[in-house]
Amino acid sequence: MAVLFRPFFSIDDPVWVPALREALGDLDFRVWPDCGDPADITAIVGWEVFPEDRNSWPNLKVILSLRAGVERFLSSPHYPPGVKLVRMIDPGLTEGMREYVAAFVLRFHRDIDRVETDAAAGEWPSSIPVGAAQRTVGFLGFGHLGQACVPVLQPFGFRLRGWSLSKKSVPGVESFTGPESFESFLAGTDILVCLLPLTPETENCLNAHTLGLLPRGAYLINAARGRHLVEGDLIPLLDSGHLGGAALDVFRREPLPAGHPFHAHPKIIVTPHISAITIPQTGALIIRQSLETILGGEDPPGLVDFAKGY
Repeated sequence: MAVLFRPFFSIDDPVWVPALREALGDLDFRVWPDCGDPADITAIVGWEVFPEDRNSWPNLKVILSLRAGVERFLSSPHYPPGVKLVRMIDPGLTEGMREYVAAFVLRFHRDIDRVETDAAAGEWPSSIPVGAAQRTVGFLGFGHLGQACVPVLQPFGFRLRGWSLSKKSVPGVESFTGPESFESFLAGTDILVCLLPLTPETENCLNAHTLGLLPRGAYLINAARGRHLVEGDLIPLLDSGHLGGAALDVFRREPLPAGHPFHAHPKIIVTPHISAITIPQTGALIIRQSLETILGGEDPPGLVDFAKGY
């Protein structure tokens, strides 16, 4: 097995190349463009596929993504037919998402934005806070990342619910399954956390209608993909008071242009796609484990179902 790493940010990747060399040192590890005989390549590690990938590797068996999301691979006309795809399930990435979600759930729950605004104006108002037991946090997309956030939030006493296409059973979490339960899931969610994979069915799922189903004053946290949100629908819902605020980590265009109205809106927090970043040291070990599983004749965790899109 020869493993080829396709850098994305630069040809000389100073972070991922050393991490992968250390994890895969006893394998035939190669870094583009020094790929040697194309017929040797049986596995590619990288961020996306390139035009030459479709036909250049006659013995390619698997592509291992360094991303948790795989829509760039699935939508690419260059993806080689018949080749398996494995998405990244990295403990470092997962921990980052847990921290991000917890940070903004607590920020919105304790109304920190209003507190900061009042303090900056020299005001000192007092109010009775809403208890966590009276606040419902809903995960739109309740797969690996959504379920990983549950243990972080449960100690505070939040009511937790998750929506997914397939039934999930997690202690202490109310489960909603399928399109028929989607609207009822939204109607009872005070803080909505979007962690859905991006598929043709989920694109534009956060829009005026669906966000309008949330209770008045609800909050949105989108740490999934920018194309889930119809951007033009968000600000009117915030200005009307139907939504209390939004934390957005992903956008249709990244970096978010300097003049975009999201930057200036007082109820929108913009972060630069930092919620869940694959950590080279842990991610490289996951790549190693996946390759060992494949060499053993089994399917690794994160094997993508092309029909489902994740």
